[in-house]
Amino acid sequence: MSTEELYTKGARVWIRDPEEVWIGGTLTKDYKEGQNVEVELEDGQERTIKIKTKDAMPPLRNPEILIGENDLTSLSYLHEPAVLYNLNVRFIQNRAIYTYCGIVLVAINPYEQLPLYGEDVINAYHSQDMAGMDPHIFAVAEEAFKRLSRFEQDQSIIVSGESGAGKTVSAKYAMRYFATVGGSYEETQVEKKVLASNPIMESIGNAKTTRNDNSSRFGKYVEISFNKIHHIIGAHMRTYLLEKTRVVFQASEERNYHIFYQLCASSDLPELQELQLGHPDEFFYTNQGEAPEVVGINDRDDLEETRDAFQLVGISEETQMSIFRVVAAVLHFGNVEVKPERGDNSSIERDNENIGVLCKLLGIEEGQMRKWLVNRKIVTVREVLTKPLPYQQALNGRDALAKHIYAQLFKWIVKQVNKALVPTTKAHNFIGVLDIYGFEMFAINSFEQFCINYANEKLQQQFTQHVFKLEQEEYIREKIEWNMIDFYDNQPCIDLIENKLGILDLLDEECMVPKGNDDNWCQKLYSQHVNKSKHFTKPRTSNSSYVVHHFADKVEYTAEGFVEKNRDNVNDEHLNILRASQYEFVADLFRDKNTKAVDPKRSAIKPMTPAVRTQKQFKKSVGSQLQDSKSKSKEMKKSVGSQFRDSLKILMTKLNSTTPHYVRCIKPNDLKESFCYEPKRAVEQLRACGVLETIRISAAGFPSRWTYPEFFSRYRVLMIKKEANRNNMRGSAEKTLTRLITNPDKYQFGKTKIFFRAGQVAYMEKLRADLLKKACVRMQKTVRGYLQRKRYKRLKAATVVLQKHIRATNARRLVKFMRRTKATIRLQKAWRRYRQRKAYLHIRRAVVTIQAFTRGMYGRRYYKEVLREARATTIQRYTRGLLARRSYQKARKAIILLQCCTRRMYAKRELKQLKIEAKSVEHFKKLNIGMENKIIELQQKLNQQAKVSSMNKEKEEVIIKLETKVKEMESRGGEVDVLQKKKVEMEDELTKLRRELDETRTERDKLLLDMKAAQEQFNQEKKLLEAESEKLRKDVLEKENILKEQGERMEGEIKKQVEDETAGLRKDLEDERYNHQKLVQDYTRLEQRKQNLEDEVKSLETEVKTIESHPVERQIVIDVKEGSESGYGTLSTTDLDDTDTVDREIEEQGEEKASMDMSIFLKLQKRLKDLEKEKKQLEVDLEKKDDVNKERSNGLEKEIHTTNLQMQRLKEDNNKLREEVEMYKESLEKASEGDGSQVIKVFNQQIEVLNLENEKHRDEIIKLKTEQIVHREVATPDVVDAGTNTDRQLYVDQAAEDLNKDGDLEMAYQSLKMTNQILEKELQAQTKNHEHEVKELKEEVKKVMKDNDRQQEIIGENLKLKPEDRVNAIAQHEITRLTTENMDLMEQNEYLEKNVKKLKKQLKAAHKKLTSVGEPSPGLTPTTDSPVSILANHHDMGTPNHGPAVRHKERDLMGIIEYQADDQPRLIKNIIIDFKPKMADGYLPGLPAYIIFMCVRHADYINNDNKIKMLLTGVINGIKKTVKKHFEEFEYVSFWLTNTCRLLHNLKQYSGEQSFSSQNSDFQNEHCLRNFDLSEYRRVLNDLAVHIYQMLVRIIENQVQPMIVPAMLESDSAGLTANKPTGMRGRSSSSVNNPQQEMRNVSIESIIKQLSIYLAVMNSHGVDPQLIRQVMKQTFYLVTSTTINNLLLRKEMCHWSKGVQIRYNLSELEEWLRTNNMFDQGMENILEPLVQVAQLLQVKKRTDDDVKLICDTCSMLTTTQIVKILSLYTPDEYESRTEISFIRQVQQKLKNRGDAKREAQLLIDARHQIPVTFPYNPSSVLLNEISIPAKFGLNYVHCI
Repeated sequence: MSTEELYTKGARVWIRDPEEVWIGGTLTKDYKEGQNVEVELEDGQERTIKIKTKDAMPPLRNPEILIGENDLTSLSYLHEPAVLYNLNVRFIQNRAIYTYCGIVLVAINPYEQLPLYGEDVINAYHSQDMAGMDPHIFAVAEEAFKRLSRFEQDQSIIVSGESGAGKTVSAKYAMRYFATVGGSYEETQVEKKVLASNPIMESIGNAKTTRNDNSSRFGKYVEISFNKIHHIIGAHMRTYLLEKTRVVFQASEERNYHIFYQLCASSDLPELQELQLGHPDEFFYTNQGEAPEVVGINDRDDLEETRDAFQLVGISEETQMSIFRVVAAVLHFGNVEVKPERGDNSSIERDNENIGVLCKLLGIEEGQMRKWLVNRKIVTVREVLTKPLPYQQALNGRDALAKHIYAQLFKWIVKQVNKALVPTTKAHNFIGVLDIYGFEMFAINSFEQFCINYANEKLQQQFTQHVFKLEQEEYIREKIEWNMIDFYDNQPCIDLIENKLGILDLLDEECMVPKGNDDNWCQKLYSQHVNKSKHFTKPRTSNSSYVVHHFADKVEYTAEGFVEKNRDNVNDEHLNILRASQYEFVADLFRDKNTKAVDPKRSAIKPMTPAVRTQKQFKKSVGSQLQDSKSKSKEMKKSVGSQFRDSLKILMTKLNSTTPHYVRCIKPNDLKESFCYEPKRAVEQLRACGVLETIRISAAGFPSRWTYPEFFSRYRVLMIKKEANRNNMRGSAEKTLTRLITNPDKYQFGKTKIFFRAGQVAYMEKLRADLLKKACVRMQKTVRGYLQRKRYKRLKAATVVLQKHIRATNARRLVKFMRRTKATIRLQKAWRRYRQRKAYLHIRRAVVTIQAFTRGMYGRRYYKEVLREARATTIQRYTRGLLARRSYQKARKAIILLQCCTRRMYAKRELKQLKIEAKSVEHFKKLNIGMENKIIELQQKLNQQAKVSSMNKEKEEVIIKLETKVKEMESRGGEVDVLQKKKVEMEDELTKLRRELDETRTERDKLLLDMKAAQEQFNQEKKLLEAESEKLRKDVLEKENILKEQGERMEGEIKKQVEDETAGLRKDLEDERYNHQKLVQDYTRLEQRKQNLEDEVKSLETEVKTIESHPVERQIVIDVKEGSESGYGTLSTTDLDDTDTVDREIEEQGEEKASMDMSIFLKLQKRLKDLEKEKKQLEVDLEKKDDVNKERSNGLEKEIHTTNLQMQRLKEDNNKLREEVEMYKESLEKASEGDGSQVIKVFNQQIEVLNLENEKHRDEIIKLKTEQIVHREVATPDVVDAGTNTDRQLYVDQAAEDLNKDGDLEMAYQSLKMTNQILEKELQAQTKNHEHEVKELKEEVKKVMKDNDRQQEIIGENLKLKPEDRVNAIAQHEITRLTTENMDLMEQNEYLEKNVKKLKKQLKAAHKKLTSVGEPSPGLTPTTDSPVSILANHHDMGTPNHGPAVRHKERDLMGIIEYQADDQPRLIKNIIIDFKPKMADGYLPGLPAYIIFMCVRHADYINNDNKIKMLLTGVINGIKKTVKKHFEEFEYVSFWLTNTCRLLHNLKQYSGEQSFSSQNSDFQNEHCLRNFDLSEYRRVLNDLAVHIYQMLVRIIENQVQPMIVPAMLESDSAGLTANKPTGMRGRSSSSVNNPQQEMRNVSIESIIKQLSIYLAVMNSHGVDPQLIRQVMKQTFYLVTSTTINNLLLRKEMCHWSKGVQIRYNLSELEEWLRTNNMFDQGMENILEPLVQVAQLLQVKKRTDDDVKLICDTCSMLTTTQIVKILSLYTPDEYESRTEISFIRQVQQKLKNRGDAKREAQLLIDARHQIPVTFPYNPSSVLLNEISIPAKFGLNYVHCI
């Protein structure tokens, strides 16, 4: 196309602007050659642009369809304004920080934390086609990882950009991606160490600058090594050009390295006290920037993270403290103040504490350091001189030493990190991550900026060559004609820097000169390069600077400091002091590599000796120094520039040997504001980092490239009918382009693509838009005419209808008027009559009212007078009585007082006489005479009295009972009298009420008259209030509607809250299930891993054995012990024998030996007989025991009563004995003073008496103990305090044991004391029992009283009733009573019938058990049809009768399969391990599970716990081994999931538990297990079923997941999607052999077909329908999550057409679910998020109503997901772009919705598994109807 054709009126162009760099505009008229261009800018201004040449034409803008593309190379017009605008749209409007520019990823720093780097995002990018994914640092990392794994090529990722652009973060995320996807399964966890190196390097190498709070002040290249299976095995780090100047100097608002501030913030820690640190402002090296703190950085927490990282890479705590000492010493160096002295000297103050602290921390001598900081050693030929340093040189020396110490520490830490990351095995490939500084240009540029820009020159050269190489390869591959592309070659600039006599070479030469300086070096540069190199110029105003023309821009360097920084010299005396440190760590930092290590014990510094002692020593010292100087001169130290040049060469060699991937980080603004874009700053960095150069290279060739199918799909509308041929798309394209574009140089036809020059795609888009616009206008014309005609017809018909209705309305109005007139006349007549009558009634009612009030007044007066007289009489009576009682009480009290005083006097006299008598000894002896006889007599009397008292108590109890009954009868008689009195009173009250009724009737008449008068007034007021009521009613209705709406809203909110809470609870339940299933899954995984290792070990052992022995006799042993479960219930697992060996043994021994031993069989029969006899005997004993218990329970009260009496008697005896013992002690004390022999005799006599008493008490206690035991045996469950009785029994036993021992008086006393305690406890227990009985009796009394009250109420009601009603009520009462009694009897009858049925079943089962072992009952004879004969015939036949799976047999089977223990391995092998699912076709679903359960029943039937244990363990292990062997075969896994669930259900169904057996038939309940509880094995089977279910889901996921994205998003089943041009990324990915390309033809029908196959297989195997629903639910969750996650990461999928496509695919899936009856509420909830995504893509996005609609509709999507989709949304052909304000409104409205953590989630967890449940599903199949098919090969088992 010509220029005139492109620059027509309305064409959009870019105009340069001083503020915005470029600004958009539109041509106001067509351009003609030689004229100016008139443009209207976006802000409305008009501007005229003078055009001198065609190159000065303003750049054209791209069409709207290409704006915001992921790849800048896909733009039709490739130039600087297009790049800037596209980045601006993506960064500001779409909030996308990543954009492709060919092979470069442009990353703009958002200065905000974004949810883009979680593990879910890593999983979303892993193993995906990066051409379709959104730009991301993970996409670059995945492409590198994919190329490494697919082509076995080394890769490198080059991250560059200026400070603050985000280089470090990008490199960190790339390393995190590699650590996640390339994580090894070894215990070393190298990937964690690789990530741990980041916080270490950030703390010692990063600092705050004015541009970045965490700026890397060094370059870093990390090589991550991979093995052959692409797992990380190690890493290696290289660093470049650490900024050492920052250690001693920081500009304003900047900080030193982070480690200094971290240590200062943690200085209060105990382990860091010795460092003597404080606030950073206290140190010179950290207070120069005056910014000790950074917002958002916690230095204390960062130190903890750094220490953890040190620990992880193997640096011990001791070594960490050594590092911190060195860092602290550097800080203290800055506070060593050097003061100028007289002359040219300097000194250090003596009271400076910092130098002492740093020397202590470094382990060096303080005096030496003080001396050599201000002095310098000069070595001459004959002597060694010490020269004082000037003040400035001393300061420079101090700072140089501090920088050197920190640099050496930095190198040492890097070395240690590399040691920790060294690969343990040989690396197969590696991926390098280069975090290098970007191009820098400041107001003052020094040596550091020069080196940085030199490195960027080298990297730019490598980048340009690589881009050109890729373009060349593309053209050659497509075989098109092309010309050489000119690109900027910066090799001359590189030669200027590094060639001979270049800048670096002259700098090294100047550094070798003893007195070389910066000015001399500058003069050499001027003389060598000015006017000789076009890349070098001299500034006009300076003689100490120079300008280098870099590829990015011209940079002026100030020469000051170049020579000194290049030398990087440190005083040798300082190094010698540090090498002599007493700390080995410090000495090792500064020790030469060639010197040997010094013994740390001998490394202590000794006092310095004089330099020269004698002449000989002087000559020797001078000679040695000369030799040292010669050796040092031979090994000349390299300059910093030379070292950097060499390391840069090594780096470039390494990068050239790899496939590079480029990441260019851009800093959008200098204020660090989030999502703020400054075009000036952006364009500077784009030029500096080479992005615009990439654009220029692409634009010079054929930047736009379309495949032939894409071109045919997009531009089909431009083809005429004869050109369109779908079978020959290339021919169609050639014909169309030849017709549309006349210049053949504007395009080229390749093998698979069409290549366009810049601007041609925009021209094609313009032609397409014009053609579509023309067609739209024609369609609009036709549709509008049709709509107007339709509207006219509709209006005409409506007019006729209106006329008809108006005429009818007028007629109805006339008739209504006539009716109203007639009705009005009638109403007037009635109203007049009513008004006259109302007046008369009012007058009459007033007269009656006056009469009533007058009569009432006179009556009340008379009543008051009578009442006053009666009350006065009562008051007089009570007053007189009170006065008489007072006088009587006063006289009585006086008499009693006199009596008391007299009696007290006589009592005192008697007491005095008794005290005198008691003090005499003779009186005491008289008292003791006959004490023993008295005790015996008293004992006998007490026994007699106890018997009499017991009899009296019994009689008293009988009397009390009789008295209570008499009282009850009397009370009832009194109640009858009371009722009669009440009746009389009620009759009196009835007469009074009748009188009052008559009075009220008269008053009622009066009130009626008043009411009529009031009603007339009311009617008058009513008319007045009706109008107001209508108004109020309207207001009320309005308010009611408002309240109703509010109520509905509140109900909705409450309902939503309830639903949210229930959903949360369900989610918690599902999480618990999920965690349990996850544990089961982990357990099985570990178990499988263990089994794999065991199999490998065993296979190695067998191979060794076979090698040692003969290979012919090799025997394979299969270990069935894998995964065996133990510890369930009372059963434990054992090892199973090898099935092959068992088969071999059976063949060797024969079938006769393998059959059942008849002797054992007879013994079992005999044992069964004995058991039956014992059972009968036990039943008889049980009946007898029940009779005895009844008899004992009747006499229990009497025995308890007697026991209480005995305990009371023993308690009294115990008290007496206690008193006697005390008395004896007193007598002994008194008698010891007199005759001792008499005391001993008395003592012996008392001991004998106590022994006799002790024996009596022992007998009584033993008796009580036996009675208590008997009571405990016959006690009923109603006993209250069982714990107290057991305690009492323990005390009784202990007391009996103590009484059996012989002892002295003290022991006897202790025994009596123990007896007393026992009796007290028994008494307490009896008291509690008595209280309990009293409580029960009280409750019964309350019940009786309630009954009595109820009866009285009934009697009272009956008395009120008439005689006829009373009879009916009594009859009704009797009927209800009899009904309740009848119901109780019916319940008892049902209970007895159930017991009878149960007993009958037990008898029947017992009979079957007897007959099954060959012992028929005595009353039966074996016949041919009996079970005994059937069993005999069965054994004679030898083989079972084969038939179908379920059939009715003529004989009555028990549903049991009998097998021998030796046949168990063979059974498991045939029915599980070697069983194929096809063998079960046509039979009962789950038949193997039924067979296994029937075998379990046999083990339960014979009560063999070992057999059932071995069987179930073998079955579980066999199923595990089978599903493990066929873990990728859906048919096997589905089959064994069915059988495992069926076996689990059978164990539940026949467990005998009420919850399961209630759904069985009576016949099925007869087959329940009787001897074993297999609940623990049910749990194991449930876990196994969960594991198999997870395997089944995993198989579906592995097969379906690759199909989801092509089918749901990429396929165009609806035919609505039009392709867009792809960038270089899409082209490169399509050119490489990509496995994803094979899935392009997958559609939604493919997924439905695959799901139908799964469903058919599961239905054929008989999987439970609910389990099938859960499988499909998990599958559709995978479809939903994968589709949404992929859409959120692909911009080209977010448009209206794709929403229609998703909705179409969802309708197909829903239709399939409905067809198979699986579409329910749960499945709808699973698909709802995807439905809402489709609705969000289709809904309008303009007004506030649209905002509300989006917020209400997308309830299942998070806020982050909604905003992301709106930001990625790309408008279709004639749809306008979504405004940023609209997205902000949606975000603001969703701000406070739901959980903040959930709303911040971007991607859905596609790996989440919905917890599975196995609902109980009992089988209706009878076990006795199941037979074993012949094809199963189970002829060694028998059905009985």
